[in-house]
Amino acid sequence: MPHTVEDWTMPLGEEEGVLQGTLRLPPVPRGLVAFVHGSGSSRLSPRNRFVADALGDAGFATLLFDLLTAAEAEDRRNVFDIPRLAHRTAAACTTLRCDPRTATLPLGLFGASTGAAASLVAATALGDAVRAVVSRGGRPDLAGDALAFVRAPTLLIVGAEDADVLALNRVAAAEMRCTVELIVVPRASHLFEEPGALEAVARHAAAWFRRWLATSETAS
Repeated sequence: MPHTVEDWTMPLGEEEGVLQGTLRLPPVPRGLVAFVHGSGSSRLSPRNRFVADALGDAGFATLLFDLLTAAEAEDRRNVFDIPRLAHRTAAACTTLRCDPRTATLPLGLFGASTGAAASLVAATALGDAVRAVVSRGGRPDLAGDALAFVRAPTLLIVGAEDADVLALNRVAAAEMRCTVELIVVPRASHLFEEPGALEAVARHAAAWFRRWLATSETAS
């Protein structure tokens, strides 16, 4: 059976507008992964769409959504407002819990760049509702004090040539108390544009979500 792909929206209130997204549902989803894009990106990120397609082929439902309205995105300060982005992420997850098609699916978060920090902060707010987090070229360090309170098993994927971000990920991993792994993709830069690099990200992410979305176990 083909996957169902449909537009998804989340109203923000009378004055704030609506967030847009795309929800993909396999015939029998094994879990649900919400994508949290990075600064300067959107639900249309080609890299996140590539990984989402791979996860969809692996049997996961996926949501790609905008964290900001078009008007909000025009102010560069908003794309680095981690508390706002984390709040939007948590709200999107709550909305998914109100949809009978996704309400009972084990939930994971996939964050890129600043979206990784937003994912981790949202995971602390949502508690056991988030079973796993994956970060692609992320800035988990921007999650600040929340790092120590993340319970969801977290996979950090960084390119070997992305030296500054790799160093920041190593520091962040040392501050986390949950199950955390750091995978360094050889010869890959920040955007994973090298041949095979994004495929490696998708492969590692799918393996992590298969491991953790199939069980309610989380690290203490």
